[in-house]
Amino acid sequence: MLRDEVTARLNRFDLRRQLDAGGLKRAAVAVVLVEADQPGEAAFLLTKRTPKLRAHGGQWALPGGRVDPGETIEQTALRELHEELGILASTDDVLGTLDDYPTRSGYLIAPVVVWAPGITMTPNPAEVAGAYRIGCGELFRDGSPEIVAIEESDRPIIRLPLPVATVNAPTAALLFQFREVALAGRDTRVDHYEQPVFAWR
Repeated sequence: MLRDEVTARLNRFDLRRQLDAGGLKRAAVAVVLVEADQPGEAAFLLTKRTPKLRAHGGQWALPGGRVDPGETIEQTALRELHEELGILASTDDVLGTLDDYPTRSGYLIAPVVVWAPGITMTPNPAEVAGAYRIGCGELFRDGSPEIVAIEESDRPIIRLPLPVATVNAPTAALLFQFREVALAGRDTRVDHYEQPVFAWR
């Protein structure tokens, strides 16, 4: 069963969590496993942020946000999932977490993998312009991920071609590690991947 397989792979993974955020603001996102439009297949949830948001408006993202004082990363991911998409999940639905990913815009993002197969999404229009179920198989497309050099950095950017758009890091980096670790059982690091310049602000 997929839930058990993903949980076992995440439990085996040698997780890297930065105890000292080093001036970065801690944040958490939810990588939510749901049933795909094709019954019996798995998907994940991807959002497009509303253009009106101050930070990263209009960008493709996973549900998430800043960790509030006293919160765990799991609590943050679940709270943001409820606030953005109206999905109420509990800590029992958390399958595990992936590596911290530092961003150019000043965040240290912790991805939290959540099991929520039979959900109904109610996107919050103040934060979310669109919400999509993307089949997990799309993460394994030929030629994916795309690794691209940029002049502004000595590190390459990573992006993922998906049915709705080509998604850049940080979201692409987090989803690629989810693909490798949770779905394929391969220990893979992604914190060396760069984000495109438009995401540095």
